Amino acid sequence: MRTSEPWLATVLPVLNEEAHIEACLQSLLSQSLPANEHIIMVLDGGSTDATKDIVQTIQSGLKPNQYPVLHLLDNPGRFVPHARNLALQQLPDSITHVLEFNGHIEVEPTHLVDLKRIWDRLESDHPQLAGLGCRVLGSEMKQGRMEQIIDSTLRSPLGGSTGQFAVFNQEGPTNVPAFALHRRMALETIGGWDESFLTSQDSDLSMRLKKAGFELFRTPDVVVNMRRRTSFKSWFLMSHRYGFWRTKVLLKHPQRIVLREFLPLLGLIGISVLLMFSPLLAIIPVFAYAIVLLLTGMSHFRKGLPNVLGVPLCLVLLHTGFTIGLIDGLIRKGGASKDR
Repeated sequence: MRTSEPWLATVLPVLNEEAHIEACLQSLLSQSLPANEHIIMVLDGGSTDATKDIVQTIQSGLKPNQYPVLHLLDNPGRFVPHARNLALQQLPDSITHVLEFNGHIEVEPTHLVDLKRIWDRLESDHPQLAGLGCRVLGSEMKQGRMEQIIDSTLRSPLGGSTGQFAVFNQEGPTNVPAFALHRRMALETIGGWDESFLTSQDSDLSMRLKKAGFELFRTPDVVVNMRRRTSFKSWFLMSHRYGFWRTKVLLKHPQRIVLREFLPLLGLIGISVLLMFSPLLAIIPVFAYAIVLLLTGMSHFRKGLPNVLGVPLCLVLLHTGFTIGLIDGLIRKGGASKDR
């Protein structure tokens, strides 16, 4: 990696992130990586709150040469893939690597240095390395009760322990590097992000990189702290959205299938079949599911009654929303989501 000029650009698509954008940017501006090696590109998709004002205020207070250059650009396409492609087109020639970010995550001061160190080590044995992902955890800042419940749900084996929210402890190859550091050349080789994927664009990107002969890795030694959803409604809408776009990804990349994501749908089909032959037998899988939910809730007893009740409810909403989304993805083309 080159160090005499900026070699790294962090690309940050945002929309209405006034509650989190300052903490997010401060975590990037306080990195131990020398300021001249890094630029930050914030691409706003039409915020109607104070997001742009906050970014501009931070911009105006930065002393030259002390901090990375911070750019604020408008994203006419509004969505994440449009922002990342726009940034890719405008990168300085010296930039060799691009880091995925968003407006509601924060990182430790050594985040970029650690990514660079691990990348350099991996690249010596894997010259086709195109992406290095991190482990995603709930924000270490004080969480509200709902965020805590959702964080516990995502850590559960029945929750989102695959994909972006995977719980893993070993470094190795992956299909889904979360908040990845990417090689610019690899991104340009495959034409950047597919803008038809308004969600799950990173999953599609990763599959196209692998098809082009590139390698993707993830490491548990670099962590991203992400703010969670704050209501049952937004959690359900997110679950549906991810299910919907997962179907779109699978239609294009069937090898991306993960059987466990289809277990709720298979269970529903199985119960429907049993109902036709024996309503009494159909009660058995429903009862078993309820017992598993109960035991999962009880495993959070030390965190209080809200977690005992909230985690099972979040799991039901996740399984229901994601499954409906999977089916919905077969029916509808897909447009702009109201839940962003």
